[in-house]
Amino acid sequence: MEIIEYAHNYQSATQYFEKLVSRLSAKDLDKGESGEWTPRQVIHHMADSEAQSYARIRRLVAEPEGSVIQGYDEGLWAQSHILGYTELPVENSLAIFSSVRAGSLEIIKRLSLADLERFGQHTEAGKYTIAKWLQTYTNHPQDHGGQIEKVINN
Repeated sequence: MEIIEYAHNYQSATQYFEKLVSRLSAKDLDKGESGEWTPRQVIHHMADSEAQSYARIRRLVAEPEGSVIQGYDEGLWAQSHILGYTELPVENSLAIFSSVRAGSLEIIKRLSLADLERFGQHTEAGKYTIAKWLQTYTNHPQDHGGQIEKVINN
């Protein structure tokens, strides 16, 4: 696969999630099944996750190979009252999601195929290449978008 294809797939995943979220009503935001995140919680999670990904791709590109890529406990973040996953409006989180995805897309477009093998050392997953980063963050909006679709279609 060429870099332009990676960029296209990443951008398509972004657009899919943005379009899906734009169709949500205020009532949809807090729908959910017991033990599952609501669309509101998913949107806040996506902002936090993308903020992490934004820093990670830059570390992978700019720092020496093997540099630490810090993990985080997304479940604890979602439970934090201060972070407000269950009650804060989603507009800021959507803006963060879209902005950092756009910034990361610009970096993706500048990569070479050889760059895909650059790596850091993820604190939870071990060796973490740019190729793995691309796979993870291309799939992430689609995975959580599917979660939202399931909630609003039930």
